[in-house]
Amino acid sequence: MLVSLSLLTLGVLTAVVAPRLLARADWAEREPVVALWVWQCVVAAVLVSFALSMTFSAAVAWQAVRGQVFAPAPRAVIEAYALGTDGPWSAVLAVVLAAGGLWTGAMLGREIRRARAGRRRRHGELRLRAPLLPGEEESSPGRLTVLEGERPDVWWLPGGAPRLVVTTGALRRLKGRQLDAVLAHEQGHARARHDWLLHCAAALAGGFPGVPVFAAFRAEMHRLVELAADDVASRRFGRLTIALALVELNEDRGVFGPGQAPDAHLPRRVDRLLAATPRLAPLRRLRLTAAAALIPAVPVLVAFVPALTALG
Repeated sequence: MLVSLSLLTLGVLTAVVAPRLLARADWAEREPVVALWVWQCVVAAVLVSFALSMTFSAAVAWQAVRGQVFAPAPRAVIEAYALGTDGPWSAVLAVVLAAGGLWTGAMLGREIRRARAGRRRRHGELRLRAPLLPGEEESSPGRLTVLEGERPDVWWLPGGAPRLVVTTGALRRLKGRQLDAVLAHEQGHARARHDWLLHCAAALAGGFPGVPVFAAFRAEMHRLVELAADDVASRRFGRLTIALALVELNEDRGVFGPGQAPDAHLPRRVDRLLAATPRLAPLRRLRLTAAAALIPAVPVLVAFVPALTALG
């Protein structure tokens, strides 16, 4: 029971402390890809901690689970976990954590169903507005579709037949290589599969609205994926080009004027591109990436401490 409580405490501390530490990090906007990786590792550590706590609580409470989990373990290891000291709280904790796991799976399933339904609806609307020409295939990967529309807009529509969509308003508004930069931005989203990352973050935040780490995870994913895609475009076409393209696409939406706009993050994205703050040194990026990869390993190590001690 002590191991289970330790893992539960570790998960709660990670969920509370990690978002605050990441909010203070001054390198996240300079390295959004690394920040995305760190956030994923933090959330994985929280989920692993709770899953292991549930497993050990169930092993303490029920002989059937204990036999499955510790079947190949030596007797010294079983004794090190003090599995015979079961009580009512271990069963309660196991049931609560198992319910949380089932709820997480249900939320992920719901988000997947919603995403698929939304993609089918948008693809259907797109087929009505831009029907296929003779000899044109629906499944052509990365097909560029031009829509009639005064509003300048460019977006990537994922799915079984992914499309890159641009309106005629955007074609008239964007000059020179600005259109290429915006298309590279959207292709950066597609190659990195940012849509799946956003769906997972939305499922966790929607399923557990009272857990700050999941709410912060969703908010940061929406911000960081845009910064990462901006960097993809800027490396190919320059920071000034993609910054001017963002201004051209959004200046008529009241984003850059006074007052609170729906896309208030856009001015910050443009300022970041124009500031051209240098990236972190490669060695520091490597250290951050490696340190983040170790975060989910901490609960696993805590779970195995009694076994390693008994065998040592």
